[in-house]
Amino acid sequence: MTYYFARTVDAPFVEAVARTKAALSAEGFGVLSEIDVAATLKAKVGADLAPYLILGACNPQFAHRALLAEPKIGTMLPCNVIVRQEAPGKVEIAAIDPVASMQAVENPALAETAGAVRDRLQKVIANL
Repeated sequence: MTYYFARTVDAPFVEAVARTKAALSAEGFGVLSEIDVAATLKAKVGADLAPYLILGACNPQFAHRALLAEPKIGTMLPCNVIVRQEAPGKVEIAAIDPVASMQAVENPALAETAGAVRDRLQKVIANL
């Protein structure tokens, strides 16, 4: 089982980020955090990477359900979505598969919620 869904789009990086955020919003997700991995690694270790962002996406209704079922599930939230430039004009967007990640938590009550989140994240990737 793979742990993510991905798609490469033909777009400038900034446009791909905007499209990703819009697609997340259309499926009920907000972006709680945005980590500029390329800038951070440049500042900390001098590494030169192509543009690479991690977006921390959260659907409040599903997060609430998950927290009620498993109070420590916050250690696995929010759902990470990466936007990574592969080449000029080619950007990969990938989202975590919550079903795969929730398998590590032995709580059957999370399965329905993880499945619903998976369906929405798959729509996000498909709609880019």
